[in-house]
Amino acid sequence: MAYKHDYDRALTRLVSILSKLYNGESLSVKELAEEFKVSERTISRDFNQKLVASFPIYQDKKLWKMRDGFKLEKSTSIEDIIVLGIIEKLIEGAGTKFASKAKGLLSKIKNDEFNPIFTKLNLEDIGDKLEVVQLLESAIKSKQEIECLYEIKKNKILKAHVKPIKIANFEGFWYLLVQDIHNEDKLKKYVLRNISKIKILDKKFEVDTKVEESLNNALSAWFNEENEPFEVKIHISSEATKYFERIPISPTQIIESIYDDGSKDMIIKITHEMEIIPLIKYWVPHIKIISPISIQETIENDLRAYLN
Repeated sequence: MAYKHDYDRALTRLVSILSKLYNGESLSVKELAEEFKVSERTISRDFNQKLVASFPIYQDKKLWKMRDGFKLEKSTSIEDIIVLGIIEKLIEGAGTKFASKAKGLLSKIKNDEFNPIFTKLNLEDIGDKLEVVQLLESAIKSKQEIECLYEIKKNKILKAHVKPIKIANFEGFWYLLVQDIHNEDKLKKYVLRNISKIKILDKKFEVDTKVEESLNNALSAWFNEENEPFEVKIHISSEATKYFERIPISPTQIIESIYDDGSKDMIIKITHEMEIIPLIKYWVPHIKIISPISIQETIENDLRAYLN
């Protein structure tokens, strides 16, 4: 509780400082320290480690000021502003049409002229499929079956009757995950771009909890909910462990061993070997499969063929 109290006090202090700057005040570290009953070092840390990184403020003759023209508008939470900045950058990779619409919405609640956050996220541009996405979202939320046309390959169109489960993005590509009414136990992945002529039917359905669990644990589009999940044991070098601590490989991962050199053995569950093989290849030579050995042999054979 003490930690939460301290956190709340710090956040309140930051919001107050930001409000003063926004109102055109020039702020002294010493005066702020006296006002908030904290040390001058704490106030200096507020500016240098938290505010400067996210807002256009600068120091002039020991006084902190806000850059002219910056507008905070309707948002009063520093956390909200930072989150909005991150969202704004993330949607830039979702296609020009999506980005344009999202930016218009974001500009109503935050300053659109200044964003200190940069992200690089490459997503397939489906801006021309907004109507399709809207219909699919409606059907998924209301759990209604749909009929649609699906282009399996050029000049080969399938008329599908399916239960739409989820719109998903794997490695930057958009898919619709569905269950075919003729084979409800099998989850299929439709390339979203190839879907057209959607008709929402007046037929309801329920999603199996097993399917939901499979989706939550999926590492890539290769996941197969029909297969029983199996364990893969991997060894991660000390150079790479910090990256997997920041972004876990899987919700199922368990650290089995930690060695003196900082390397680790980790166990994860997958449903298809291709869920893990591309990741291992990406991180060569800092990661390898310990078991099943057959997956490691597949990777090594692929690398030999590449080198040859």
